[in-house]
Amino acid sequence: MSQAEDHGGSRRDFLYYATAGAGAVTAGAAIWPLINQMNPSADVQALSSIRVDVSTLESGSQMTVKWLGKPVFIRRRTAEEIEQARTVEVSSLPDPVARNENIPGEVPATDENRTLDPEGEWLVQMGVCTHLGCVPIGDGAGDFGGWFCPCHGSHYDAAGRIRRGPAPTNLPIPVANFVDDVTIQLG
Repeated sequence: MSQAEDHGGSRRDFLYYATAGAGAVTAGAAIWPLINQMNPSADVQALSSIRVDVSTLESGSQMTVKWLGKPVFIRRRTAEEIEQARTVEVSSLPDPVARNENIPGEVPATDENRTLDPEGEWLVQMGVCTHLGCVPIGDGAGDFGGWFCPCHGSHYDAAGRIRRGPAPTNLPIPVANFVDDVTIQLG
């Protein structure tokens, strides 16, 4: 084999590799916008975590905030509501699981496992009935002093646990924590 043929082969190899490299870069540049469009938009990312000022909430009152397009009930419970919720036997509940995203695993639906603070004064839960997604009414509504979904008759107690009706599970507790004495962060 002559030296000229050897150079021709290496030039050919170089052209193959250069063409393949340029094709890979071009394909990546064409595909990246398609992949990037699946990332959440800036407004969605901004709403994934919100802070709520609860300084105006008095004992026995509730506020509803919108988070991720859904209502969230934030209730500052009275001593009577706490006592009533803590006397309920978990074995008597239709759904014995706490459904609290702040506690890993399936823990029992005791009042202590559903509240934001150890004293049980603060209850933060999603305000969507677990039956068909209606929004229950609160302020002691229903037969158990909690929330009542008038659409299909689901009754929740003062800890947001399903007690009677077609709803299969307790109202879920979202990821939440106190940032300071008067601010709760959702998400």
